Amino acid sequence: LPRAQLSCLARLLSAKNLTADFGRFPPDLLLFFDSAEVPPGTCREFYARASRGNLDLLPRGSSRRTGLLRGARTCLGVRSSRLEPGQLGSLGALVCDMEPESIPASHPGILENLKLCPALTGAQRDALNAVLLTGGTEYGDPSSWDLQTLKDLGPLVLALNQTTLSLVAKAAREEFSRSIAVTYGSQGHSQREKSPTLLRAFAAASASSHARLKRSTERCESKPITTNTITTNPFSLLDYSTEQFNLCLSNDILIENLEVLLEQPLPSQYSQIMKEKVDQFYPEGMPEGQLRRLGSLSRLYTEQEISRWPVTSSDTLLALLDPSGGDWDDSQAQQLISRYLALGGILTGPLLQEIGGRRLCKLQEEQVEQIPAEAIGAARQLNISSCSQPKKEQLYRKAQVAFAGLASTPSTYYCQIRPYLGGAPAKDLKDLANTGVAIDMDMETFLALNPEELQKLSVTDVKNLLGKNLPELKKAEKEPLVMGWVERQSQRELDCVLDIGLQGGMEDTGTTTPAHPTTPAGATSMATNPVPTTLPTITTPPHPTTPAAVTSTATTPVPTTLPTVPTSPHSTTPAGVTSTVTVPTSSHPTTPTSV
Repeated sequence: LPRAQLSCLARLLSAKNLTADFGRFPPDLLLFFDSAEVPPGTCREFYARASRGNLDLLPRGSSRRTGLLRGARTCLGVRSSRLEPGQLGSLGALVCDMEPESIPASHPGILENLKLCPALTGAQRDALNAVLLTGGTEYGDPSSWDLQTLKDLGPLVLALNQTTLSLVAKAAREEFSRSIAVTYGSQGHSQREKSPTLLRAFAAASASSHARLKRSTERCESKPITTNTITTNPFSLLDYSTEQFNLCLSNDILIENLEVLLEQPLPSQYSQIMKEKVDQFYPEGMPEGQLRRLGSLSRLYTEQEISRWPVTSSDTLLALLDPSGGDWDDSQAQQLISRYLALGGILTGPLLQEIGGRRLCKLQEEQVEQIPAEAIGAARQLNISSCSQPKKEQLYRKAQVAFAGLASTPSTYYCQIRPYLGGAPAKDLKDLANTGVAIDMDMETFLALNPEELQKLSVTDVKNLLGKNLPELKKAEKEPLVMGWVERQSQRELDCVLDIGLQGGMEDTGTTTPAHPTTPAGATSMATNPVPTTLPTITTPPHPTTPAAVTSTATTPVPTTLPTVPTSPHSTTPAGVTSTVTVPTSSHPTTPTSV
């Protein structure tokens, strides 16, 4: 199953509390389990089984993959670089992510773990060769290796450097070269796809190790390569030098037997010769039907050459993108897809799967806009994390249409649309959070949301989205995206609603006006509160009495509505100034009270 489907399935099993019974599930699925849900008493068995899964399903350096190794080390009591046999048995392929110094520091049995690694880093290869050169492993000193030893090393042969290989007897190397050619010829197509790197690499090394010292010639001095040679004894091609391979293979025989020749583990120099012969056979350009036959040769063409290919059919593009032909350079693949679209091609679901999310993100926005929504649905899930924000939004809108029929079942809908949520607006994220169904958004998806839209989510929205993964938010609190969101939230709400210890929110501060504002010394202030511009109605006797010691001087009516006077809660009257407030009490004029 694809990575995204395994992730969704693991989430559903967790929701039903079925993860404890991990023995029922395949190792690939266990890679997506929450290790915190594994009972401590069975953790050793869990990691031993999970380590047999395909680690390539988890990107190297991802939080889930590093967390898996961290959990395994804790469970197995690994506290140093040295790994003992019992620990190695449970770690399996997880050893592939350990530091290079673990290789020479550990029990020699670590070499069996390293055979499980899809690829070793340069530092790990150096450490492996250093261990082999000591002669202290079960394989002994390289100078004593024979055919069986090389076979026993298996994929580790690819990591051997020139120093190690130079110590191996020439006869053993040549015998091994022929044996892998025979093995390669007897394998089915699906098996060949799993091991061409090993077979081709060692065949190339063997070919270069016995370079022929013949004078340059312009004619075939060996047997001419015929259809019978290619179909009945293809391994004999390794006996031809590159020069003789070129001179003894005619263009007609090559075109007739192209697929068979491309299936042989021939050195890369031979492939370049075959490309040149194909071009000679089609001087006016290759017909579209022949493009489908190119296989690995297609990867040798330049962008300029690809721009002239007649790629009009989706079947042709699928054949060219087939990974069995090897990896395309990004610039080549971009040119190939652009050529197909320029000639009126439409990107279908199967094509999008072959193209992959990373290359999809390299298309122009107008090219992305041409993708039908149903193609997104048929492509299942694509990793579009490397896309620009506008492209993420384009693809999200298409995914929304593609998966609209699943909206009534939020958990299923989320599993399908999850890779595209980086382009979702805040409104849609809020709707997803408030479906009443546990979404349990993983932190990888959360951190990939549009930063501007994330800032619009409330504390409750985030709590509902993350569900059981809410504690992961605390672990990610130093992420700029999380820090920016936290700063916009009330600290009290973060504490009360989330309760996971997030700090950095806004403190709740009141705006209470002090009851007694400060007045400078020497000033007499009568205005302790803002003066209203419209006075309240006060009922007074018809003939008010003027208080003693007050002289009435007003003979004109005083308006009941005062002009607007700017005031402030902390008004200060300058020293030596008398503050006078006039308060009318009725329609009968009264003398202002002077204080």
